[in-house]
Amino acid sequence: MRLSSEEVRHIALLARLGVDEADLEKFSEQLSNILENFEILQRVDTTGVPPTSHPVALNNVLRDDEVAPSLASTEILANAPREEEDCFRVRAVLE
Repeated sequence: MRLSSEEVRHIALLARLGVDEADLEKFSEQLSNILENFEILQRVDTTGVPPTSHPVALNNVLRDDEVAPSLASTEILANAPREEEDCFRVRAVLE
């Protein structure tokens, strides 16, 4: 499946990506190759194959939670550029 420049431009708009006119041909080719690979995968017979979230069984190796003494707030805030009421003071990131 070959994507046109207009389709690539529309995909970039939906993804909120700025795309230069010079990059349209390159992205068109790359996205077309990706879609062709998915078309090939669609032809693979998967009957009898159970769905999995990962191809290899995973086991989490977790340690037991242990209570340990923590640092005093004065030690934690010793290198803080700004502090306020025993807390780190940071600039607002949201309005």
